[in-house]
Amino acid sequence: MPRARPAACRTISQLCLELVKSIAVGKSAFHVIRPHMLIRQLSYFVTLAKERHFARAADACHITQPTLSAAIRKLEEDLGVPLVERGHRFVGLTAEGEKLLTWSRQILTDYHSLRADLTGERKGLAGELRLGVVPAALPSVAFITERFCAANPAATVTIRSMTSRAIAEGLDAFELDGGITYLENEPLNHVHRVPLYRERYKLAVPQSHHLAGQKEVSWLNASAERLILLSQDMQNRRIIDRLTATLGFAVYPSVVSNSFLSVCAHLRRGGWASIVPHSFFHVLGQQPDLAILDLIDPVHSEMIGLVISDREPRGPMAAALLAAAMEADIEQGFAGP
Repeated sequence: MPRARPAACRTISQLCLELVKSIAVGKSAFHVIRPHMLIRQLSYFVTLAKERHFARAADACHITQPTLSAAIRKLEEDLGVPLVERGHRFVGLTAEGEKLLTWSRQILTDYHSLRADLTGERKGLAGELRLGVVPAALPSVAFITERFCAANPAATVTIRSMTSRAIAEGLDAFELDGGITYLENEPLNHVHRVPLYRERYKLAVPQSHHLAGQKEVSWLNASAERLILLSQDMQNRRIIDRLTATLGFAVYPSVVSNSFLSVCAHLRRGGWASIVPHSFFHVLGQQPDLAILDLIDPVHSEMIGLVISDREPRGPMAAALLAAAMEADIEQGFAGP
């Protein structure tokens, strides 16, 4: 279960004050903490929690290890509680440190959102848009980033191929601004959803395959072929397994991978077949050495969409991402000109 988020507050100063009160109630030192110093200390602390190593965290923060250690100790002194369990090396966070980590992520996210919001009205946003995408939806991303980058030329975009579960964790930990994932199968909680397109399914086979001359094939007959599919940690595969189970049979691929690139490579060697999303042929184009069959009995589809945190106020990056997604007609884009 994801860690519960602190309630959203109106200002950075209020967040800092509530943080201190939540961790250091009864500690006389809490009133001397200055928000501008706290932001820097919290940034160091979050980096240490991520790296779990003082030297690596110092390198990531572009400071020396003694400077990092001193900042963490000062934070502990100001809050009046131990935050880090220390031995000869970093051991982990204390219970108070875990609580601080949740607050820190929210405060830093709101701080960077505030800075972006103050400049965004004049020239578009600057900074980094962090987007997690399930592998099956990667062909759709450019329809959104094209519009986002046009509206925010000073911003950069980082796209990470992730499982739907990792996207949920990233949103909850304030490590992602948004995600593109399945909306109906295993839906995420505490998110705002924007439908983008319906994913449909095809059987891809080499032109030498005995099914290559057909236009369509049933799920039952497709399941009997020599298959390469995604691994079961991928939701696309779990959708296939769930559908075939409702039809009374199962698929038993001879090769599994967590990468569609590997799937495509196997389609060109060894006579394998694969069940793939229709969107992949928008990227691959017409492939003369492959035959593409519609999967029927039944014709099945799943909704793919954008998810952003449902917290308010919405951060500028998430708002700009949402605006770009609303403008993108991905269904039409996949259909072609």
